[in-house]
Amino acid sequence: MNVLIIEDEIKTARELKKLVEELRDDIIVVDILPSVKAAIAWFESHPGPDLIFSDIQLADGLSFDIYKNTHIHTPVIFCTAFDEYAIRAFEANGIDYLLKPVDENRLQQALDKYEKLKATFSIEKNDYEKKLANLLTQFTNTYKSTLLIHFQEKIIPVKTTDISFIHYNNGIVSVYIGRRSPGEGDLNSPNKYIVPSTLDELETQLHPDLFFRANRQFIINRNAIVNVEHYFSRRLIVRLNSTTPENIIISKVKAAEFLQWMEK
Repeated sequence: MNVLIIEDEIKTARELKKLVEELRDDIIVVDILPSVKAAIAWFESHPGPDLIFSDIQLADGLSFDIYKNTHIHTPVIFCTAFDEYAIRAFEANGIDYLLKPVDENRLQQALDKYEKLKATFSIEKNDYEKKLANLLTQFTNTYKSTLLIHFQEKIIPVKTTDISFIHYNNGIVSVYIGRRSPGEGDLNSPNKYIVPSTLDELETQLHPDLFFRANRQFIINRNAIVNVEHYFSRRLIVRLNSTTPENIIISKVKAAEFLQWMEK
């Protein structure tokens, strides 16, 4: 069985190669590709393998770009460090996943699942391609663009880009939206809404390029940040363009990650 590995971390790729070859003596890893560009070029000049192990985040982009730009009938087992919210998309489409670091038992289960589905993949290639396209659509659109807020007798759509910050206090999660200008929604509606979701749930639903989990109390929108100040014990304090119920403190452990996120 010819297997292709798409992974930009060479150590991880070699470990995966070693694992699959130890589990199955009939497996031949035909190549290890480190990038979207390399993978697209490879598929242009090579026949499709029997199975692909594919990382999601590669050095030059998401591996989904490979499958959008090539006609691949080969089943894919994605290797991912994403959370369970994203993983449900894989399970719904019958395509397996492996969480990093790869566990040998979990890898064996994935290979067993491949064997059970192999006949389907070979006979119904067009159907598989549709399922893969559906998966890619689901996964790339997992982040919400709108939250539906229940307020009194109304259901109010709030664009996530309008959210200034989200705050947790004493078991209550509140979504704060930025100041409205004339023509931007109902000026009589409040700027604060209580929602039944947890901060952890909302964190998985909001795009990480736009929102950052500052601490246990706050998720903040980068567009609401006015400035960041150094605080005691190498921590940071974040100032937003609207008043917050309490100071937004970034711990020294997360400070470097936060500053890197701001530079994206």
